[in-house]
Amino acid sequence: MAANRVSRKVMGRLRLASQGLLGPGLGSVAEAVRWMTATQAQDLQASLLAIGLRVPGAGLSDVRAALDAGSIVRSWPMRGTLHLVAPEDLRWMLDLTAERLHRVVAGRHRELDITWADIEKCRDVALEHLAGGGSVSRNELFAILEAAGQPTTGQRGYHILGSLCRHAWLVQGPLAGNQQLLVAFDEWIPVSRTLERQEAIAEFVLRYFHSHGPATVRDFAWWTQLPLPEVRAALEQVGGQLVDLEFAGATYWMSPKTASLLDDGVPGQRSVLLLPGFDEFLLGYQDRSLVLAPEHADAIVPGGNGVFKKTIVAGGEVIGTWAMAGTGRSAAVVPELFDESAPLGAAAELALAKAAERYLTFLNT
Repeated sequence: MAANRVSRKVMGRLRLASQGLLGPGLGSVAEAVRWMTATQAQDLQASLLAIGLRVPGAGLSDVRAALDAGSIVRSWPMRGTLHLVAPEDLRWMLDLTAERLHRVVAGRHRELDITWADIEKCRDVALEHLAGGGSVSRNELFAILEAAGQPTTGQRGYHILGSLCRHAWLVQGPLAGNQQLLVAFDEWIPVSRTLERQEAIAEFVLRYFHSHGPATVRDFAWWTQLPLPEVRAALEQVGGQLVDLEFAGATYWMSPKTASLLDDGVPGQRSVLLLPGFDEFLLGYQDRSLVLAPEHADAIVPGGNGVFKKTIVAGGEVIGTWAMAGTGRSAAVVPELFDESAPLGAAAELALAKAAERYLTFLNT
């Protein structure tokens, strides 16, 4: 496909479209999570908004209800980072990534005096307590493990919990306020898909490029931390179901549906979106320079502290950050543009105001 009509902003808008942020959006909370394949969710509140923005008319209560019902789940499927995924997908994702993640944390486990026998004991204690539909908070689980002779101070409890979830013995379940309770994986997710490794990687690749394209092979390999040779082999297997595009010296892949937008003009040129911190539009790629000018990266993650600010996206490009001021009826969105000398035009100001209204409605619905 020729790239003569493509710019960085157009590439950004193609990503917005593939992620359900432009056009008709996605049909339900569960459908949105399934379509996105995995949605970054270490910040729970940010992840609830990320999904809600992709489902027209959805409110905060809808996304919380999906977590409570188990129609979406939150766990550590890859990169040692929390994501929202469809429940039937979690086990095969963990099967792909758990062994590597276990090797990554092995050194830290030695420092914390966590042996495999300790993890197995904690598994048995936790599952005995949770049998029959039980649930516990993290602190309650740690107290149970302490009573069984397993210290949880420092980071020891957190690392044990991560291991129990990565190996599909526990999973985060319903909400209690703004934290999730822990439940037995097999009871909370009674039906799981089972895929052979090659088949699983091929599906992962296909779904990522459908929901995140245009993106590169290296973007996907970084996103999942799967070995690049296996990723390339999987792409050969499913490449016929994707469209490739050469841009700025790299090959990008996307779905035929997303690519077809290039024929009629990519929508969203005047769009303004208020995205949460950690949104997949920015974090779903190793190379973020297509949508975020490198000179502004520090404004998104001040001091490189790993905490991503909320972003303003105009026409497919990140142009600033935003925050909330006030509460209740006085609550308002406060934008902070990277270039204050280039204010938004009247149409963009109106689009920003509508985005702010949508956010406030989401919080109260």
